[in-house]
Amino acid sequence: MQNMNTLMIPEEGVDKALLLEQMRARREEDINWHGHRAFSLVFHQNDAHAEFLKEAHGLFFEGNGLNPLAFKSLKQFEHEVVRMTAALLHGNERTVGAMTSGGTESILLAVKTYRDHARAHRPWIRNPEMVVPASAHVAFDKAGSYFDVRMVHAPLDGDLRVNVDSMRRLITPNTIALVGSAPCYPFGVVDDIEALSDLARAKGIGLHVDACVGGFLLPWIERLGYPLPPFDFRVPGVTSISADLHKYGYAAKGASVILYRGMDYLRHQFFVQVDWPGGVYASPSIPGTRPGGAIAAAWAALMAMGENGYLQSAATTMETAARFISGINDIPGLRVLGTPPASVFAFTTTEARLDCYAVADLLALRGWHVDRQQRPPAIHLMINPGHQQVVDQYLEDLRQAVDQVRRHPEIAQSGSAPAYGLLAGVPARRLVAKNVLRMMESMYGPQGQTPNLSGPVPWPARLLLRLGGLFRER
Repeated sequence: MQNMNTLMIPEEGVDKALLLEQMRARREEDINWHGHRAFSLVFHQNDAHAEFLKEAHGLFFEGNGLNPLAFKSLKQFEHEVVRMTAALLHGNERTVGAMTSGGTESILLAVKTYRDHARAHRPWIRNPEMVVPASAHVAFDKAGSYFDVRMVHAPLDGDLRVNVDSMRRLITPNTIALVGSAPCYPFGVVDDIEALSDLARAKGIGLHVDACVGGFLLPWIERLGYPLPPFDFRVPGVTSISADLHKYGYAAKGASVILYRGMDYLRHQFFVQVDWPGGVYASPSIPGTRPGGAIAAAWAALMAMGENGYLQSAATTMETAARFISGINDIPGLRVLGTPPASVFAFTTTEARLDCYAVADLLALRGWHVDRQQRPPAIHLMINPGHQQVVDQYLEDLRQAVDQVRRHPEIAQSGSAPAYGLLAGVPARRLVAKNVLRMMESMYGPQGQTPNLSGPVPWPARLLLRLGGLFRER
């Protein structure tokens, strides 16, 4: 076997059937999302819908959205996806936007756009800042790092929504925009978008609503009669919204939409270069090449599901989430955090001797893919329609895990639980970041190493690879 450092393209092509067999074998090592044992990373409507998306994607497999004049079909698909999304989120004829590769790119573009909008309208700002909730997705921090915009984090209230008064106090002459979540990823609660709108308008700055999770779910549950305060373009201070199609829109990955109230913002998202020897270059988003399959499949998903399909899916999802939440709250020692209005939530333990990470370890041993959170220690769930098949089994396994940890609290000193506790409690966050960086260097270095978690692995690598929060959905 070749050393991975010297792995080379084979001199002769390998038989395609054999390659597909090898690929299927490797896939067996992935999480069991098809058995509904995972609560993130994959949003699966049903097998028939997935097969339809594969076919739609395949029709435009070699298409490239980079050139809308060459691929007019893709430009039309994108235009119609943007218009349908704008209508869903109560935009109007002036609402504009573009498709992106996912929520992270949508957020990156929003931050870049607000930065450049400020450069054009408030050029005296040299050190731009955005005020975001402490629960805002980490993609905002990533965007701030990329585009040199400081993210100022506002604390949360007891209901886990951002404290609006704190946001007001954190605004400075350098503030270029505010952010609210609908809902936030960690706890599934919707920030007070109307109050943030009033604040943004009073200060003359933009307000971005991160609806990457909720953009294709909240409108449907509102129509189903669930109480939900306005979060979209009905709120006058909202100037942009990000919404992921490949989550509750049930499109193929990766597909998201970034919308703006008007072209005055979107024009600052565009990149144009007219002096390149290769010709005039213009791009609406970060990539150059834009895979046509994802654009086409997103359009196909919206058209195939239809309003009734999304309403039925949302109804099943919400009923299933209610069963999970009720069942978790009925287990002594557990509590769902906040009052999430949708199907994204987290729960924690309420007894000092009942270690949340030990419970998570036991769930993992029972075959569940567990997303662990910190501050506070918690287990995170995102419910899809297929999870209705596993509610009872999950709750029974959870009940047994809680009972086992309660009877044997020493379990918290084994497995990955003590390392999780250590991570959450380490005050020197640079030490944690240093270990994360080392792990990433190992994974993406010449060896491409992913430590075997069942073997003798140093605790930082074991911890960080098992930490569901290390790779958050976007």
